[in-house]
Amino acid sequence: MITIAYILSSIIFIFGVKDLSSSKTAHRGNLLAMIAMLIAVTITLFFRKIHDFSFIIASSFIGSTISVILTKKAKLTAVPRIVAFYNGIGGAVSISVALIEHYLIIRELQLNILVSIVLGLLIGMVTLTSSLVVYAKFQDFMKSAPSVYEIKYSLHLLLFTVCLIFCIIISFNQTSGAYLLAFFVISSALGILIVIPIGGANMPIVVSLLISYTGLAAVATGFSFSSNVFIMSGVIIFASSIAMAIIKCKEMKHFSPAKMPKFIKVNVLNNTEKKDKHRVIAHTTEDSVIFLENAQSIIIVPGYGLAVAQAQYILHDLGKVLIDKGICVRYAIHPIAGRMSDQMQILLTEAKVPPGLLFAPETINNDFQNTDVVLIVGANDIVNHAAKDVNTCLLHDMPVFNAEKARTVIICKRSLNPGFSGADNELFYNQKTLMIFGDAKDSITNMVRLLKTGIKGKKR
Repeated sequence: MITIAYILSSIIFIFGVKDLSSSKTAHRGNLLAMIAMLIAVTITLFFRKIHDFSFIIASSFIGSTISVILTKKAKLTAVPRIVAFYNGIGGAVSISVALIEHYLIIRELQLNILVSIVLGLLIGMVTLTSSLVVYAKFQDFMKSAPSVYEIKYSLHLLLFTVCLIFCIIISFNQTSGAYLLAFFVISSALGILIVIPIGGANMPIVVSLLISYTGLAAVATGFSFSSNVFIMSGVIIFASSIAMAIIKCKEMKHFSPAKMPKFIKVNVLNNTEKKDKHRVIAHTTEDSVIFLENAQSIIIVPGYGLAVAQAQYILHDLGKVLIDKGICVRYAIHPIAGRMSDQMQILLTEAKVPPGLLFAPETINNDFQNTDVVLIVGANDIVNHAAKDVNTCLLHDMPVFNAEKARTVIICKRSLNPGFSGADNELFYNQKTLMIFGDAKDSITNMVRLLKTGIKGKKR
């Protein structure tokens, strides 16, 4: 009976994950995943013959209340750091369960169970510390640009080797708290140092990779106390997350089967001299409307600034107004724009932008050269052509939009500050670029108002 229930919950969970692949079915997928976990937890509690549910009910109530409050108060732009934080909690759960198994029933454990426990501790600790570093970067507690050190790969390999040695020692020497403490310190250092050199547009890939670590930790912990729920859910989480990481690596042209952990570029471009040599003229929304009204084709490129300003709805209104004027309008959606994978697609889908107007880089990139106007809303790194031209740039080899090839470029941005990668953007200083400074929502709202009032402009 219990095995059948676990299999049923796993099947439902798999269908839930599948539904998450589409914005149209994502809500249903989330609901299916919740139902699957509820079935698994209920069956486990029922068949474990627990005599006192008071502690379980109290802890579940407290945890659920805190989670609901935090999530409801969070804006959509905070989702990436919430995911990183919750992923760290997942690692902490694996650590806690493994420690309980290690200390409460230590004399009854066989060697294979001990190995599972120690591996759960290792992966859980790396996941916890790495996720906290990612959270700190998203929250601006740490600088988002990579912290570069020359011997990072050698140091990572050394720390990982030492961790494996401690895994063996602890497995055979169960009673030594000193070894366990040293193991925690070294594995924590490994988790921190793995993520510190990573920054910029690679963070969505890192989040997917860390979620897969949480799945691995759950699998190892599940083996330690023969929990089918832990094992099955961990396998599903690991498989789906690692698949997502590989897909994103391929999209970013980072993926190599022989060296997947090395997908990060670490040479940061020194932009101080460049900024001093350029001047930027601030334009008004009235200037931009002249070009928008006289265009025949427009490509809109949204970025993280769109999410910060919550301007997706008014951007949809702008698109509708332009389409009503007979202008061809399309949206160029970069898979890593924002702070998590496909964040722009989620935002625009939420705003009811027709899916047929959303285009991936490989589909629309060749069309920029034949486009009258490119409207960039809060995007930076994904339109920085230094990724193609400058070998020392942090973004080098990252696929970016060919926005500089359009006849006119309009950029709505708060300031000239660089993007999450820290790399300067030459497009800001291009003669055919109109920089509209200010809140993206206010700027686009003003554009919509001016377009509706029928202000006419002349072609450039």
